[in-house]
Amino acid sequence: MFAMLLALGQAVSARHRAGGAADLAALAAADQALRGAEAACGAAGEVAAAQGAEIVRCGVQGEIADVTARARFGPYAPEVRSRAGPPEEPP
Repeated sequence: MFAMLLALGQAVSARHRAGGAADLAALAAADQALRGAEAACGAAGEVAAAQGAEIVRCGVQGEIADVTARARFGPYAPEVRSRAGPPEEPP
């Protein structure tokens, strides 16, 4: 029972770490989007690495950044996708 709880805790922790890293990396990429995809994805990679994660995929279209990050914890390596950009215009 303890081993199952430990495994569940590792899986949940890895998922949260990946989610946080993906969100922050997408914000960093969106901040640099006007400088080009290379600069934006470079910034996303730096932020993800600082969070203990890695970028699996990074794309920039206009001012919108779409980033997928992976965080490893124990045998788990979940990937989480996040998008960031300017707010939409109100209707």
